[in-house]
Amino acid sequence: MSPRPVFDLNIKGRKVRLGERTLVMAVLNVTPDSFSDGGRYFNPEKAVEHGLLLVREGADWIDVGGESTRRGSESVPAEEELRRVLPVIRSLRRKLPSIPISIDTTKTLVAEKAVEAGASVLNDISGLRFDPGMAGVARRYRTPLVLMHLRGRFETMHTMPFVSDIWRSLQSGLAWSLERALTAGVRRSQLILDPGLGFGKSRLQNYEVISGLQKLERFGLPVLVGTSRKSFIQAVVAGGGLDGTGSKSSRRKIGPKAYWPMFENSKAQQAPALRVGDAAAVVASILGGAHIVRVHDVAGILPAVRIADALLAAGRLAKRRG
Repeated sequence: MSPRPVFDLNIKGRKVRLGERTLVMAVLNVTPDSFSDGGRYFNPEKAVEHGLLLVREGADWIDVGGESTRRGSESVPAEEELRRVLPVIRSLRRKLPSIPISIDTTKTLVAEKAVEAGASVLNDISGLRFDPGMAGVARRYRTPLVLMHLRGRFETMHTMPFVSDIWRSLQSGLAWSLERALTAGVRRSQLILDPGLGFGKSRLQNYEVISGLQKLERFGLPVLVGTSRKSFIQAVVAGGGLDGTGSKSSRRKIGPKAYWPMFENSKAQQAPALRVGDAAAVVASILGGAHIVRVHDVAGILPAVRIADALLAAGRLAKRRG
């Protein structure tokens, strides 16, 4: 295991060190139709209450999103997205003055209003493909900007043909986003890369990315990885093969499909086997070089994060002695 490179990220005047330990980004969806929680936190008061709980459980920052990316979802107007997220961000900022809050959006208007309300990080899953103006917001407010790799749009990414070489697509796509951000005046020290697991990638390709995550070190930037409650994790936990077929021991026959039908029931997603699967994917991502992991179940995943960090620390010590 190679040690992760260490980076210093400036978040609203606070220096946050990435790499000495893994940071946990907690997901807070303020949507009526999220695949992960089925709209449980659509009510602003419930969303804020859950955000506070996530921090008590050990989250390092909160990622607030007002637009679902579930399969078949459609983009919502900026005004509706703002109506969902702004009350939550304002309240969390008052109650959690030192905790980073990121806004998960692809829209310039939403990003700017969210930053004015208290968000301190921009998380753009389109990697500046949907709205290049997002880079201008990051430049003006000097906020960190997460650039994710995505193929297609919400409506098409789960139906379009897969690329034959996922690493070529991933590296060229991230390079495009990075160049777009730098050209717009965003400082390199503000940028974080996300390989976009589950977005326009087959089951096998998602595991190829996790297993080869250290290839992203060529960019010289911190890496954020989100595996939490993704269908490619659920499929393998349930006995599915990497080629999209089910195993003989699986009770659920899925046939030669690249995507596993998502368990959208919140109780099913919290089943012990699926939580263990999420934890295993997080550990693999950290050992592969992830600086930040994006999770739904902070309390359930944090022990795995600590074990992975301990392994990396032990490796660093062994290397010094050697």
